[in-house]
Amino acid sequence: MLAKVRSAAVQGVEAFSIEVEVNVGWGETQIVIVGLPDAAVKESRDRVSTALTNSGFKFPLGRTTINLAPADVRKEGPSFDLPIALGMLAAAEQMGKERLEQYLVLGELALTGAVRPVKGVLAAALRAREDGCLGALVPLENAAEAAVVSGLEVIPIRNLREASEFLEGEVALAPVVVDVEALFAHPPEDEVDFADVKGQESVKRALEIAAAGGHNLLLLGPPGTGKSMLARRLSTILPPLTLEEALATTRVHSVVGLLGPGQALITRRPFRAPHHTASDAGLLGGNQNPTPGEISLAHHGVLFLDELPEFKRSVLETLRQPMEEGRVTISRAAGTFTFPAQFMLVAAMNPTPDGKMPHESKCSPRQIQNYLARVSGPLLDRIDLHVEVPPVTFHEISSSRPGESSGEIRARVMAARFLQQKRFPGRASVTCNARMESRDVRRHCPLEAATLELLKQAMQDLGLSARAYDRILKVSRTIADLAGEARISSEHVLEAIQLRSLDRQIWG
Repeated sequence: MLAKVRSAAVQGVEAFSIEVEVNVGWGETQIVIVGLPDAAVKESRDRVSTALTNSGFKFPLGRTTINLAPADVRKEGPSFDLPIALGMLAAAEQMGKERLEQYLVLGELALTGAVRPVKGVLAAALRAREDGCLGALVPLENAAEAAVVSGLEVIPIRNLREASEFLEGEVALAPVVVDVEALFAHPPEDEVDFADVKGQESVKRALEIAAAGGHNLLLLGPPGTGKSMLARRLSTILPPLTLEEALATTRVHSVVGLLGPGQALITRRPFRAPHHTASDAGLLGGNQNPTPGEISLAHHGVLFLDELPEFKRSVLETLRQPMEEGRVTISRAAGTFTFPAQFMLVAAMNPTPDGKMPHESKCSPRQIQNYLARVSGPLLDRIDLHVEVPPVTFHEISSSRPGESSGEIRARVMAARFLQQKRFPGRASVTCNARMESRDVRRHCPLEAATLELLKQAMQDLGLSARAYDRILKVSRTIADLAGEARISSEHVLEAIQLRSLDRQIWG
């Protein structure tokens, strides 16, 4: 007898429909799985057969053929265990199949019949809604994640016996309901705050501008000046995630398996800080069936690269396309995969190999130049703000006066972001000034003649590129937004130039 079960598989961060066809017929008792299964899928026959027996079901006699359609796409992972087991029960007439075809089913089986969590459930739930499924049967630990998809009945499953009894109508399982508004109303508290930072007012100002406009930032200074500490507090002044941003961020983390048990949504902007030994695949994503890397895990958040020159130059150069386009495209034999990568890059580095400023360093000029040359000019051009982080004085460290809190800074950042949202209505690709395209810059960043002449002189003196010109205008627009002014003045442009000129002073 033939039975069909709906399921899903993930490629990249998107899910596609899988139909699990199970046929129990005559012949020698064995299980055959076809449809390009990987090793984990092939091993499911042993897990499923043992789980069926330990759950009190009769193991089907005869040849059981399982086809995972479409057959030309490789299937990976253990998430097909539960649909295969339910399909075998329906094909062996140990349960009905009327309700079975109405639900998408996912889950890994333990040998006891218990259902274990799997990756990519949010993407699969979105696919189930698009395919018109009544609901989804998912592991209990993944139920909250799937329940954020509106219009889909999410049934939490603890074990194989429970799934069978639910589909037979013998037990009633309440669908999981998640109050999304409550999740955003009570986000997790930040563990760090700008109030803890002593001194460094100029750097705080640069971080505020970066957060207000979504600009990339380079912090350059000797060890112990607080570069890492300041960078880790940047996410505390960024605007809260919108529902669309939270869903996109959660989907990436779900595919990689980084969601905690029972976690429904990621409501705090991610902060990712990969080690400088990270490979291309670790940063961009990779493997035979590519999975998202660090830059995609930082989607709608912050990617912090400490000790920037210590990263392999080939790894750093791969950042150039994602920084411009907000996505990364990876081509493999299995196909071409596109991952979202709209992140703010924050990098930190020492000015010389021994960590001292050039005029204090004992390194030779050639050693210093070779050290700085590890970061290419084209990459620096894509970083909007270059900020020197000076040592903190004893008076600042010993002061008992608290600094400005993250909440106070965030209020100004959100006011500036609100102006930008009004400026780009209905533009999903342009969410902040840093994402403006050339036509947006021409339209929203006009300069008076005197201000334009000032910018011209600065570009000639500092040897800035055409890309740097656009970025100075974008930063100037952000500074004006923070001041609540519609017109970009000379003061705004001068501050933007000052925040841009450090690379030429050091690298030139």
